[in-house]
Amino acid sequence: MLQVPSRITRRRALQGSAVGLVVLGLLLWWLVPAGEPSPRGKVTFSTGVPTGVYQRYGELLEEALGRNVPDVAITLLDSEGSRQNLARLASGEADFTIATADAVATYIRDSRPGAYDLRGCARLYDDYVQLVVPRGSKVRSTRDLRGLRVGVGQDGSGVRLIANRLLQAAAIDPETDIEPVSAGIDTMPALLEKGRLDAFFWSGGLPTSAVQKLSERFPIRLVPLDGELINGVHEGGGSGRYYRSAVVPADAYALAQEGRPVETVAVANLLVTTDRTDPALAEAFTRTVIQSRDRIGREVHPAQLVDLRTAVYTDPLPLHEGARRYYRSVKP
Repeated sequence: MLQVPSRITRRRALQGSAVGLVVLGLLLWWLVPAGEPSPRGKVTFSTGVPTGVYQRYGELLEEALGRNVPDVAITLLDSEGSRQNLARLASGEADFTIATADAVATYIRDSRPGAYDLRGCARLYDDYVQLVVPRGSKVRSTRDLRGLRVGVGQDGSGVRLIANRLLQAAAIDPETDIEPVSAGIDTMPALLEKGRLDAFFWSGGLPTSAVQKLSERFPIRLVPLDGELINGVHEGGGSGRYYRSAVVPADAYALAQEGRPVETVAVANLLVTTDRTDPALAEAFTRTVIQSRDRIGREVHPAQLVDLRTAVYTDPLPLHEGARRYYRSVKP
């Protein structure tokens, strides 16, 4: 009887074991999902006034999230703006929101409830301050607003915050030297058109549809906000450092600007959440914001400016751990 050398038998046994381990590994890979499970549950996103950029951006982001994280149900919540949005995050009424960097810095400076629980996911696009007047108005600068009826944004808005700072930089007391009208972009254009306002401040992406539509039915003009005014704001220190000089491009509002660029002030918008948010969910939100830029940007033009290279800079907020994971995953 032919005897098989023991070393051959052992080699075949080892080969058989190796094959078995490979098969077992493939079976486990097929049966056990890799990585963290997909986020699921309910999320509330606090946006802005119905005709503002925040609201439309939120609607389009909701659609994108529906494709990327289908097990998460998104509820959009109208708001007065940045300051109310931050208060909702702190109270747990909302899970994600958009807010301007200056409003965030002011919220932290004032040690408002939950201020130190806030976390950034992405720097989005810049808001541009727009001081709108009828075309025939005698107002040529912020200093000319003294004694006039001026829309200054709603109480919980970032518009109110920056309007007050610009007025103060122009040596105008926002409470006594003008007649302040608390209103949002959903009502201020109609009030100006009907002669119930002499001017209004708005801070939003370019172009803002409510201002665009107003310019198409009523002759308006944008008042320049010059560098001297910006210097006055910066002298106040604190969150004033988040404002920068900028220019409204000549074609932003073709009818209102008549082909001329207008000096103004800009401030960054941030996608904000809290440290209570699950890292996998924050990562998914951040990924969706970056990857849906072009799709959303076709309708909300400011979204075209969302850039992976700058999105990571969420000063004055630390990055959420989930957002940090995303940026690390796409780092070249």
